[in-house]
Amino acid sequence: MARKFLYVVAAIIVLSIAATFAYRLFGNQLLRWSTVPSESFRAQAAPPAELYKRRIMWLARPDIPDNPALWTPAGYAPGQPDTGAAVFFIHPTSYINKAHWNAPIDDPETNGRAELFLRGQASAFNAAGDIWAPRYRQATFGAFLTSAQDAERALDLAYRDVDAAFTAFLAQVSPKRPLILAGHSQGALHLSRLLTDRVAKDPALRRRIVAAYVVGWPVSMTADLPAMGLPACERADQTGCILSWQSFGEPADPSLILDVFDQTSGYTGAPRKDSAMLCTNPLTGTPGAAAPATANLGTLYPAADLKSATIAAGRVPARCEGRGILTIGEGPAVGPYVLPGNNYHVYDYSLFWANIRADAERRLKAFR
Repeated sequence: MARKFLYVVAAIIVLSIAATFAYRLFGNQLLRWSTVPSESFRAQAAPPAELYKRRIMWLARPDIPDNPALWTPAGYAPGQPDTGAAVFFIHPTSYINKAHWNAPIDDPETNGRAELFLRGQASAFNAAGDIWAPRYRQATFGAFLTSAQDAERALDLAYRDVDAAFTAFLAQVSPKRPLILAGHSQGALHLSRLLTDRVAKDPALRRRIVAAYVVGWPVSMTADLPAMGLPACERADQTGCILSWQSFGEPADPSLILDVFDQTSGYTGAPRKDSAMLCTNPLTGTPGAAAPATANLGTLYPAADLKSATIAAGRVPARCEGRGILTIGEGPAVGPYVLPGNNYHVYDYSLFWANIRADAERRLKAFR
C-alpha cells in the first residue's frame, strides 16, 4: 500500500510538472480553447430603456436592500444618500461559461459573482455618491480572447443593454447631480463606448461628469481618446476627465491583451497597432507616473471564502511603463486569480482601493 501511494504521488508530481510546462508553452492557446464558445452567436432583441425602470434589473441602486455596493472594510463607511454624485458602475465579466456567447440575465451564479465584484470594486465609490450598477447580458470571458465576428456580436448585444440602462439611469437621477462613470474590464469597454456615443455628443451631459474610470481596458491615446469626449486626467484634482490603467506584476507579459488590441481600429477610425495606451497611476491620480508602496493608502485582501476583506496600506507600488501598462513589482498575494503574463487584471481596483476612494472624493470636491 505504501509503495502504491508513492507511485500515485510520483504520478501527480510528473503530471503537475507536465501541466506547468505545457502552460508555459501553450498558456494563451489553452486559455482560448477552454473559454471561447464553439456555438454560433444567437441574436437577441435589444431591451427598451423602460425595462430598466424596474428595480430587478439592477444589481445595485439606492433603493435596493442589502446593496452589495455599500460594503466597506473595517474603518470605512458609505457616504450619506443623496448628498454626493450619482455613480453609474458597469461590472466586469462574471460569466465564464463557454456554453453561450452572452450570459442569461437571470443566471444566479453569474449575478452572484457580479455582486462580489461590486463589493470589491464599486464600493470604492460609495463615499462619493449613490451607486447604480445594472444587470446586463454580458459577453462571456472567451469573447475577449478571439477576433471572431461572433465575439463582436456578443459585445454589441451586451452594450445595447448597458446603453438602455444608462438612459434609464439618467432619467431617474436629478439633472443637477454630478455624475461619476466607472467600470472594469468588459464594463470599461462598454463605458468607453458610452463616452464615445453619448457623452462626446452631449455637451450638457459632458459638463456633469466628475470623472470616468475606464479601468482594466486599453485606451489608445491616439486612436481612442480623441473620440471619447473627455481628456485624460493630467492632475489629481482635475474634473471632466478619464482615468485608465491595467495592472501587471513583474516580469510583465501583456501580449495576450496586445495581440488582440493591435488587430483593431479605435473610435477615431485610426489603427490601434503600436499606439500608446492611457496609463493613470491610481496612487497619484496622474498619467505616466511612478509611486512607491508608501503612497498606497490601502489594498484589499479578500478572505478565502470571499465574504469579507481586510485592508492594508503601504504594500503595493505602481509605475506606468512601456506602451502604458501599470507594473506593481513582484505583485502581492491578494488571491489566486492572476492571469497569464502576471496580469493582475482581476485586482485592478482592490490593489488601490483606498486611493481610488480618495481620488473620487477629491475630484468631486473640486467639481463642486
